[in-house]
Amino acid sequence: MQNTSSPTPFSQTFFHGTKADLHLGDLIETGLNSNYGQQNKAKYIYLTATLDAAIWGAELALGDGRERIYLVEPTGPIEDDPNLTDKKFPGNPTMSYRSKHPFRVVGELAIWQGHAPEQVKAMKEGLARLREQGIEAIED
Repeated sequence: MQNTSSPTPFSQTFFHGTKADLHLGDLIETGLNSNYGQQNKAKYIYLTATLDAAIWGAELALGDGRERIYLVEPTGPIEDDPNLTDKKFPGNPTMSYRSKHPFRVVGELAIWQGHAPEQVKAMKEGLARLREQGIEAIED
């Protein structure tokens, strides 16, 4: 999905899962340390149009902060997230995207249900196994 026009209110809801404490109007930008993998400077930032993918983002983010789901709007073009699209989930059913342009925080989801603890544990163990094999979850 290539978003080439300016975002318009309510044209599409996008979510960003994280442990960062953000506020309305804040911008999520590239160049900060990633919440995942080696915590390298992020070349891209990620968003999704599905709540489930955003929940995974919040649950898998590094750090000790509270898991949060923000409603965000892109300020520029977005593209399919190649870390998921066609590598793991052909056709992008997770509706996951990335951008080099900031996302503006327009709200926070106050109530949401996380995955079962055993699911989160299994996912984290799977990511740890990949990391041991030298495979990063996010490839820029």
